[in-house]
Amino acid sequence: MRLNGPVLGDVCEGRNNHLNLIRMIAATSVLVSHAWPISLGSGAIQPLSTLLGETLGTLSVYVFFAISGFLIARSFERQPTVRRWMAARALRLLPALTVVLVLTVAVLGPLVTALPLAEYLARPETLSYVPRNLSLAFLQYDLPGVFEDQPYPGAINGSLWTLVYEVVCYGGVLVVGLLGGLRRSGLMIVLLAGFAAAYVLALHVLGPERAHPRIVALCNLALPFVIGTAFYVWRARVPLHPGILLGLALAAALLRETPAHAVALTAALSYGVFLVGFMPGAFLHRYNRLGDYSYGVYIYAFPMQQLMMHLFQPLGPLGNIALALPATLALAMLSWVWVEKPALALVRRATPRVPEPARSV
Repeated sequence: MRLNGPVLGDVCEGRNNHLNLIRMIAATSVLVSHAWPISLGSGAIQPLSTLLGETLGTLSVYVFFAISGFLIARSFERQPTVRRWMAARALRLLPALTVVLVLTVAVLGPLVTALPLAEYLARPETLSYVPRNLSLAFLQYDLPGVFEDQPYPGAINGSLWTLVYEVVCYGGVLVVGLLGGLRRSGLMIVLLAGFAAAYVLALHVLGPERAHPRIVALCNLALPFVIGTAFYVWRARVPLHPGILLGLALAAALLRETPAHAVALTAALSYGVFLVGFMPGAFLHRYNRLGDYSYGVYIYAFPMQQLMMHLFQPLGPLGNIALALPATLALAMLSWVWVEKPALALVRRATPRVPEPARSV
Protein backbone atom coordinates (compact mmCIF):
# COMPACT_ATOMS: atom_id res chain seq x y z
CA MET A 1 0.00 0.00 0.00
CA ARG A 2 1.35 3.42 -0.98
CA LEU A 3 1.81 6.09 1.66
CA ASN A 4 0.34 9.50 1.01
CA GLY A 5 2.68 11.46 -1.18
CA PRO A 6 4.78 10.64 -4.23
CA VAL A 7 7.07 7.75 -4.92
CA LEU A 8 10.57 8.47 -6.15
CA GLY A 9 9.68 7.43 -9.69
CA ASP A 10 6.98 10.11 -9.85
CA VAL A 11 9.37 13.00 -9.30
CA CYS A 12 12.87 11.95 -10.36
CA GLU A 13 12.65 12.73 -14.07
CA GLY A 14 14.04 15.95 -15.46
CA ARG A 15 16.19 18.51 -13.66
CA ASN A 16 13.67 20.01 -11.25
CA ASN A 17 15.38 18.77 -8.12
CA HIS A 18 17.74 19.98 -5.43
CA LEU A 19 20.52 17.42 -5.94
CA ASN A 20 23.03 19.97 -7.26
CA LEU A 21 22.38 22.18 -4.26
CA ILE A 22 22.73 19.24 -1.86
CA ARG A 23 26.04 18.29 -3.45
CA MET A 24 27.24 21.86 -3.11
CA ILE A 25 26.29 21.87 0.57
CA ALA A 26 28.05 18.52 1.01
CA ALA A 27 31.24 19.78 -0.66
CA THR A 28 31.23 22.88 1.53
CA SER A 29 30.66 20.68 4.58
CA VAL A 30 33.77 18.67 3.72
CA LEU A 31 35.72 21.93 3.73
CA VAL A 32 34.20 22.85 7.10
CA SER A 33 35.01 19.47 8.61
CA HIS A 34 38.59 19.50 7.33
CA ALA A 35 39.20 22.91 8.91
CA TRP A 36 39.66 21.25 12.31
CA PRO A 37 42.55 18.87 11.49
CA ILE A 38 44.10 21.35 9.05
CA SER A 39 44.10 24.08 11.72
CA LEU A 40 44.66 22.02 14.87
CA GLY A 41 46.36 18.82 13.74
CA SER A 42 45.31 15.29 12.85
CA GLY A 43 44.05 14.54 16.36
CA ALA A 44 41.44 17.30 16.31
CA ILE A 45 37.83 16.19 16.79
CA GLN A 46 35.79 17.08 13.73
CA PRO A 47 32.15 18.24 13.86
CA LEU A 48 29.49 15.56 14.50
CA SER A 49 32.01 12.80 15.28
CA THR A 50 31.04 12.65 18.95
CA LEU A 51 27.31 12.98 18.35
CA LEU A 52 26.88 10.58 15.42
CA GLY A 53 30.03 8.50 15.43
CA GLU A 54 30.98 9.87 11.98
CA THR A 55 32.50 13.20 11.07
CA LEU A 56 30.69 15.88 9.11
CA GLY A 57 33.15 15.29 6.28
CA THR A 58 32.51 11.55 6.17
CA LEU A 59 28.75 11.99 6.15
CA SER A 60 29.08 14.56 3.39
CA VAL A 61 31.07 12.12 1.28
CA TYR A 62 28.32 9.54 1.86
CA VAL A 63 25.87 12.10 0.48
CA PHE A 64 27.98 12.38 -2.67
CA PHE A 65 28.08 8.63 -3.10
CA ALA A 66 24.34 8.16 -2.54
CA ILE A 67 23.48 10.76 -5.18
CA SER A 68 26.13 9.37 -7.50
CA GLY A 69 24.74 5.84 -7.22
CA PHE A 70 21.33 7.06 -8.36
CA LEU A 71 22.52 9.38 -11.14
CA ILE A 72 25.21 7.09 -12.54
CA ALA A 73 22.73 4.22 -12.81
CA ARG A 74 20.27 6.52 -14.56
CA SER A 75 23.02 7.75 -16.86
CA PHE A 76 23.95 4.20 -17.80
CA GLU A 77 20.40 3.49 -18.90
CA ARG A 78 20.15 6.68 -20.93
CA GLN A 79 23.44 6.58 -22.80
CA PRO A 80 23.12 4.87 -26.18
CA THR A 81 26.41 2.97 -25.84
CA VAL A 82 28.69 1.81 -23.05
CA ARG A 83 31.60 3.59 -24.69
CA ARG A 84 29.78 6.92 -24.51
CA TRP A 85 28.86 6.30 -20.89
CA MET A 86 32.49 5.58 -20.00
CA ALA A 87 33.62 8.68 -21.88
CA ALA A 88 31.10 10.77 -19.94
CA ARG A 89 32.40 9.43 -16.64
CA ALA A 90 36.03 10.10 -17.59
CA LEU A 91 35.30 13.62 -18.84
CA ARG A 92 33.43 14.44 -15.63
CA LEU A 93 36.35 13.49 -13.38
CA LEU A 94 39.66 13.76 -15.18
CA PRO A 95 39.89 17.18 -16.91
CA ALA A 96 39.20 19.18 -13.73
CA LEU A 97 41.44 16.86 -11.72
CA THR A 98 44.25 17.30 -14.23
CA VAL A 99 43.99 21.08 -14.01
CA VAL A 100 44.07 21.19 -10.21
CA LEU A 101 47.07 18.84 -10.13
CA VAL A 102 49.00 20.87 -12.69
CA LEU A 103 48.20 24.13 -10.88
CA THR A 104 49.31 22.55 -7.62
CA VAL A 105 52.66 21.35 -8.85
CA ALA A 106 53.45 24.22 -11.25
CA VAL A 107 52.03 27.24 -9.40
CA LEU A 108 51.29 26.51 -5.76
CA GLY A 109 54.37 24.38 -5.12
CA PRO A 110 56.94 26.86 -6.47
CA LEU A 111 55.28 29.73 -4.56
CA VAL A 112 55.31 28.09 -1.12
CA THR A 113 58.07 25.46 -1.13
CA ALA A 114 60.81 25.91 1.44
CA LEU A 115 63.34 24.55 -1.06
CA PRO A 116 65.21 26.50 -3.72
CA LEU A 117 63.13 26.49 -6.89
CA ALA A 118 65.71 24.55 -8.91
CA GLU A 119 65.85 21.82 -6.27
CA TYR A 120 62.06 21.67 -6.02
CA LEU A 121 61.70 21.25 -9.78
CA ALA A 122 64.41 18.59 -9.96
CA ARG A 123 63.05 16.35 -7.19
CA PRO A 124 61.43 13.12 -8.42
CA GLU A 125 58.42 13.73 -6.16
CA THR A 126 57.66 16.89 -8.14
CA LEU A 127 57.76 15.02 -11.43
CA SER A 128 55.63 12.16 -10.16
CA TYR A 129 52.89 14.24 -8.51
CA VAL A 130 50.59 14.62 -11.50
CA PRO A 131 50.83 11.12 -13.01
CA ARG A 132 50.52 9.36 -9.67
CA ASN A 133 47.46 11.31 -8.66
CA LEU A 134 45.88 10.92 -12.08
CA SER A 135 46.21 7.17 -11.59
CA LEU A 136 43.84 7.59 -8.60
CA ALA A 137 45.17 4.35 -7.11
CA PHE A 138 48.72 5.45 -6.21
CA LEU A 139 48.16 8.85 -4.69
CA GLN A 140 50.97 11.19 -3.70
CA TYR A 141 49.87 13.71 -1.11
CA ASP A 142 53.05 15.76 -0.65
CA LEU A 143 55.48 17.85 -2.65
CA PRO A 144 59.07 18.68 -1.66
CA GLY A 145 59.21 21.42 0.95
CA VAL A 146 55.49 22.24 0.68
CA PHE A 147 53.40 22.73 3.85
CA GLU A 148 55.85 20.74 5.95
CA ASP A 149 55.70 22.97 9.04
CA GLN A 150 51.92 23.18 9.42
CA PRO A 151 49.55 21.57 11.94
CA TYR A 152 48.57 19.01 9.29
CA PRO A 153 51.97 18.69 7.61
CA GLY A 154 52.74 17.65 4.09
CA ALA A 155 49.33 16.76 2.69
CA ILE A 156 48.35 19.12 -0.09
CA ASN A 157 45.09 17.59 -1.25
CA GLY A 158 43.78 15.12 1.27
CA SER A 159 40.38 14.83 -0.40
CA LEU A 160 41.53 12.94 -3.48
CA TRP A 161 41.51 9.53 -1.81
CA THR A 162 37.77 9.01 -2.44
CA LEU A 163 38.00 9.32 -6.23
CA VAL A 164 39.35 5.83 -6.85
CA TYR A 165 36.43 4.36 -4.90
CA GLU A 166 34.03 6.45 -6.96
CA VAL A 167 35.52 4.95 -10.11
CA VAL A 168 35.32 1.43 -8.67
CA CYS A 169 31.64 2.06 -7.95
CA TYR A 170 31.21 3.19 -11.56
CA GLY A 171 32.69 -0.15 -12.55
CA GLY A 172 30.10 -1.85 -10.36
CA VAL A 173 27.30 -0.05 -12.20
CA LEU A 174 28.87 -1.09 -15.51
CA VAL A 175 28.87 -4.76 -14.48
CA VAL A 176 25.35 -4.60 -13.04
CA GLY A 177 24.09 -2.76 -16.11
CA LEU A 178 25.62 -5.20 -18.55
CA LEU A 179 24.11 -8.09 -16.59
CA GLY A 180 20.71 -6.42 -16.76
CA GLY A 181 20.45 -5.77 -13.04
CA LEU A 182 19.27 -2.18 -13.52
CA ARG A 183 16.14 -3.48 -15.24
CA ARG A 184 15.56 -6.83 -13.58
CA SER A 185 14.56 -6.60 -9.94
CA GLY A 186 15.18 -10.27 -9.22
CA LEU A 187 18.76 -10.11 -10.45
CA MET A 188 19.31 -6.88 -8.54
CA ILE A 189 18.23 -8.63 -5.34
CA VAL A 190 20.83 -11.35 -5.95
CA LEU A 191 23.55 -8.78 -6.62
CA LEU A 192 22.61 -6.80 -3.50
CA ALA A 193 22.79 -9.99 -1.45
CA GLY A 194 26.30 -10.53 -2.78
CA PHE A 195 27.31 -7.02 -1.78
CA ALA A 196 25.75 -7.47 1.66
CA ALA A 197 27.72 -10.69 2.17
CA ALA A 198 30.98 -8.98 1.15
CA TYR A 199 30.20 -6.01 3.41
CA VAL A 200 29.55 -8.22 6.45
CA LEU A 201 32.62 -10.35 5.73
CA ALA A 202 34.95 -7.36 5.40
CA LEU A 203 33.68 -5.21 8.24
CA HIS A 204 32.25 -7.64 10.77
CA VAL A 205 33.79 -11.09 10.22
CA LEU A 206 37.34 -10.11 9.36
CA GLY A 207 36.95 -6.64 10.84
CA PRO A 208 39.00 -3.50 10.10
CA GLU A 209 41.98 -5.02 11.92
CA ARG A 210 42.36 -7.91 9.46
CA ALA A 211 40.70 -6.69 6.27
CA HIS A 212 42.81 -4.57 3.93
CA PRO A 213 42.23 -0.84 4.59
CA ARG A 214 41.23 -0.29 0.97
CA ILE A 215 38.59 -3.01 1.19
CA VAL A 216 37.22 -1.41 4.36
CA ALA A 217 37.13 2.02 2.70
CA LEU A 218 35.47 0.60 -0.40
CA CYS A 219 32.76 -1.12 1.63
CA ASN A 220 32.03 2.04 3.61
CA LEU A 221 31.77 4.24 0.51
CA ALA A 222 30.06 1.66 -1.68
CA LEU A 223 27.22 1.29 0.83
CA PRO A 224 25.57 4.69 0.12
CA PHE A 225 26.38 4.29 -3.58
CA VAL A 226 24.63 0.91 -3.66
CA ILE A 227 21.66 2.36 -1.78
CA GLY A 228 21.40 5.15 -4.36
CA THR A 229 21.58 2.61 -7.19
CA ALA A 230 18.91 0.44 -5.55
CA PHE A 231 16.69 3.50 -5.15
CA TYR A 232 16.99 4.06 -8.90
CA VAL A 233 16.13 0.45 -9.75
CA TRP A 234 13.10 0.43 -7.43
CA ARG A 235 12.19 4.08 -7.83
CA ALA A 236 8.59 3.16 -8.67
CA ARG A 237 8.30 1.53 -5.24
CA VAL A 238 10.24 3.97 -3.03
CA PRO A 239 7.77 6.26 -1.24
CA LEU A 240 8.98 9.70 -0.24
CA HIS A 241 7.55 10.45 3.18
CA PRO A 242 8.99 12.25 6.23
CA GLY A 243 7.68 9.49 8.48
CA ILE A 244 9.99 6.97 6.84
CA LEU A 245 12.97 9.24 7.40
CA LEU A 246 11.97 9.66 11.03
CA GLY A 247 11.75 5.90 11.44
CA LEU A 248 15.17 5.34 9.85
CA ALA A 249 16.73 8.06 12.00
CA LEU A 250 15.19 6.53 15.11
CA ALA A 251 16.55 3.12 14.14
CA ALA A 252 20.02 4.61 13.70
CA ALA A 253 19.79 6.24 17.13
CA LEU A 254 18.65 3.02 18.82
CA LEU A 255 21.45 1.06 17.15
CA ARG A 256 24.10 3.62 18.15
CA GLU A 257 26.25 1.17 20.12
CA THR A 258 25.80 -1.82 17.80
CA PRO A 259 27.59 -2.99 14.63
CA ALA A 260 24.44 -2.18 12.65
CA HIS A 261 24.67 1.54 13.43
CA ALA A 262 26.75 2.43 10.38
CA VAL A 263 24.30 0.75 8.01
CA ALA A 264 21.27 2.32 9.71
CA LEU A 265 22.84 5.79 9.72
CA THR A 266 23.86 5.52 6.06
CA ALA A 267 20.39 4.32 5.09
CA ALA A 268 18.74 7.20 6.94
CA LEU A 269 21.13 9.73 5.43
CA SER A 270 20.69 8.36 1.91
CA TYR A 271 16.91 8.30 2.16
CA GLY A 272 16.94 11.85 3.53
CA VAL A 273 18.99 13.01 0.55
CA PHE A 274 16.35 11.84 -1.90
CA LEU A 275 13.44 12.99 0.24
CA VAL A 276 14.86 16.52 0.34
CA GLY A 277 16.37 16.35 -3.13
CA PHE A 278 13.03 15.78 -4.82
CA MET A 279 10.75 17.79 -2.58
CA PRO A 280 8.83 20.68 -4.19
CA GLY A 281 10.55 24.05 -4.27
CA ALA A 282 10.58 26.04 -7.50
CA PHE A 283 12.59 28.84 -5.90
CA LEU A 284 15.46 26.50 -4.97
CA HIS A 285 15.37 24.97 -8.44
CA ARG A 286 16.84 28.24 -9.67
CA TYR A 287 20.15 27.17 -8.20
CA ASN A 288 20.50 24.67 -11.06
CA ARG A 289 20.92 27.57 -13.47
CA LEU A 290 24.18 28.56 -11.80
CA GLY A 291 26.12 25.41 -12.59
CA ASP A 292 27.53 22.45 -10.70
CA TYR A 293 30.40 23.77 -8.60
CA SER A 294 30.49 20.91 -6.09
CA TYR A 295 33.30 18.91 -7.69
CA GLY A 296 35.44 22.01 -8.00
CA VAL A 297 34.86 22.86 -4.35
CA TYR A 298 35.78 19.32 -3.39
CA ILE A 299 39.10 19.19 -5.25
CA TYR A 300 40.24 22.77 -4.53
CA ALA A 301 39.22 23.10 -0.89
CA PHE A 302 42.05 21.21 0.79
CA PRO A 303 44.89 23.02 -1.05
CA MET A 304 43.26 26.38 -0.34
CA GLN A 305 42.85 25.53 3.33
CA GLN A 306 46.49 24.52 3.58
CA LEU A 307 47.52 27.67 1.74
CA MET A 308 45.63 29.83 4.23
CA MET A 309 47.45 28.10 7.07
CA HIS A 310 50.74 28.76 5.31
CA LEU A 311 49.94 32.44 4.87
CA PHE A 312 48.16 33.25 8.13
CA GLN A 313 48.91 30.66 10.83
CA PRO A 314 48.25 30.45 13.69
CA LEU A 315 44.67 30.22 12.49
CA GLY A 316 41.71 28.47 14.09
CA PRO A 317 39.10 26.39 12.23
CA LEU A 318 36.62 29.24 11.84
CA GLY A 319 39.29 31.57 10.53
CA ASN A 320 40.45 28.88 8.12
CA ILE A 321 36.91 28.46 6.81
CA ALA A 322 36.39 32.20 6.46
CA LEU A 323 39.55 32.63 4.39
CA ALA A 324 39.56 29.41 2.37
CA LEU A 325 35.90 29.22 1.39
CA PRO A 326 35.76 32.34 -0.84
CA ALA A 327 38.98 31.37 -2.64
CA THR A 328 37.70 27.82 -3.10
CA LEU A 329 34.36 29.01 -4.47
CA ALA A 330 36.09 31.29 -6.96
CA LEU A 331 38.30 28.46 -8.23
CA ALA A 332 35.34 26.07 -8.37
CA MET A 333 33.36 28.52 -10.48
CA LEU A 334 36.28 28.99 -12.87
CA SER A 335 36.76 25.23 -13.03
CA TRP A 336 33.10 24.74 -13.98
CA VAL A 337 33.03 27.46 -16.62
CA TRP A 338 36.43 26.84 -18.21
CA VAL A 339 37.03 23.11 -17.69
CA GLU A 340 34.14 20.95 -16.49
CA LYS A 341 31.27 22.37 -18.53
CA PRO A 342 33.23 22.37 -21.82
CA ALA A 343 34.37 18.79 -21.13
CA LEU A 344 30.79 17.64 -20.55
CA ALA A 345 29.70 19.46 -23.69
CA LEU A 346 31.96 17.18 -25.71
CA VAL A 347 29.91 14.21 -24.60
CA ARG A 348 26.57 15.95 -25.07
CA ARG A 349 27.43 17.00 -28.62
CA ALA A 350 28.53 13.51 -29.54
CA THR A 351 25.80 11.65 -27.65
CA PRO A 352 22.12 12.32 -28.27
CA ARG A 353 20.00 11.72 -25.22
CA VAL A 354 17.62 8.79 -25.54
CA PRO A 355 14.33 8.45 -23.71
CA GLU A 356 14.18 6.00 -20.86
CA PRO A 357 12.60 2.71 -21.97
CA ALA A 358 9.46 1.53 -20.29
CA ARG A 359 9.97 -1.20 -17.75
CA SER A 360 8.29 -2.96 -14.90
CA VAL A 361 9.94 -3.04 -11.51
